[in-house]
Amino acid sequence: MTIKIIINQQSYEVELEDNPTTKAFIKQLPPTLTMQELNGNEKFADLPHALPTNPISPETRHKGDFMLYGSQNLVLFHDTFRTTYSYTPIGRVITSDTLQDTVGHSSIT
Repeated sequence: MTIKIIINQQSYEVELEDNPTTKAFIKQLPPTLTMQELNGNEKFADLPHALPTNPISPETRHKGDFMLYGSQNLVLFHDTFRTTYSYTPIGRVITSDTLQDTVGHSSIT
């Protein structure tokens, strides 16, 4: 399943994971969220309601990864980097080539 997200008037398709977190996330759609910049490589926003979690700890986060940190922080990675943090997968932006340029390093809605 895919959903469309709009960032700064640019449309992106997200291929969703098939898991309980994603199913609960879909029930909260369509939210309008303001995402804040963090560490120069990700955007995050608090969701209105907590989601079930099943975190994983891969060494590398990839540009376009759409994940949950904790139970209520939606995270969109706009750069690829190594990390020790754990996240629950929600999906991945299908074509993330222009993602870095679109999101920049400021807040997005």
